[in-house]
Amino acid sequence: MQNIFDAKDAQTYIDRINNLTPKSQGKWGRMSVDQMLAHCNVSYELVYEPQKHKKTNAIAKFFIKKFVKSKIVNEQGYKQNLPTGPAFRILESKDFEAEKARLIGFIQKTQQLGPDAFEGKENAVFGELKASEWNNMFAKHLNHHLEQFGV
Repeated sequence: MQNIFDAKDAQTYIDRINNLTPKSQGKWGRMSVDQMLAHCNVSYELVYEPQKHKKTNAIAKFFIKKFVKSKIVNEQGYKQNLPTGPAFRILESKDFEAEKARLIGFIQKTQQLGPDAFEGKENAVFGELKASEWNNMFAKHLNHHLEQFGV
């Protein structure tokens, strides 16, 4: 698993994102490349722009924490075509360049803040996470979708 807090690893993700074009096609799934970038941005919006998203109710939070959290924050990659949470569903077309720039900016900001800023940081759904869990969540989500689009 790459370390999103490491400058070299963060740059590897950015280089992969820069290899995408508006015409990049997914190997699986229904999202277009612009929707995928917007989808990946949601992970970071929940940290840096939480006001953009509806809060998860307590009952849903309980079940997500109990049954989903361990699959999200571990080091094992995602399988193809897994269900997507409501906040992550992007149904409309997006501006490819704008979403790409936002994602690169979020990756750079996260890397620059470093693991200390994320150690024990509260996640809106999962509660307090270790920096390693934040890393796993961000890194494997990015990797999954960049592989989906062949970069």
